[in-house]
Amino acid sequence: IHKPGERLCHPSKDGPWASLSGAVRERFGLAAAHLVFRLDRETSGVVIFAKQAEAAARLQGAIQRRQVGKTYLAIMTGEFSAPVTVNQPLGPDESSPVYCKTGVRPDGQAAVTHFAPLASGGGFTLARVTTETGRMHQIRAHAQWLGHSLAGDKMYGPDARCYLDFLDHGWTPALAEKLLLRR
Repeated sequence: IHKPGERLCHPSKDGPWASLSGAVRERFGLAAAHLVFRLDRETSGVVIFAKQAEAAARLQGAIQRRQVGKTYLAIMTGEFSAPVTVNQPLGPDESSPVYCKTGVRPDGQAAVTHFAPLASGGGFTLARVTTETGRMHQIRAHAQWLGHSLAGDKMYGPDARCYLDFLDHGWTPALAEKLLLRR
């Protein structure tokens, strides 16, 4: 299923059409739709669902064994022209005002992300991104550590308080000025 940005993957208390999982169940008349992997709320792209739990488990196993790969395109702040691999462990960012933020920390879980620039200019880089691991917010945390946050990233961009401001007030002209892109 093509997941649009701004749509949650997991079921929501706001009803079945408020999340991709709920919408898949409703649209196809399924008792359950098993999410094989998720994307962050503001990320758009392909998400795989299985009709049966056994099929979902097999697909998840294939992803864990790296028999299935995922590739992302990201607009990153700043310009770089050579491929970069970030091999930095990730864990909870306890210094962040956002409780669910991940950061590089020596006692974290192993995480490896490859950033390959495809084009750059105007202060941005379009990069192909692949991961060797699947940690929470891995691409976003590694991009921030690299000094090239994803454009429009409220949590890992210029200031994590942008995310809190967004939760309190929605998209504002002040956020537009800081983040440049809505997501």
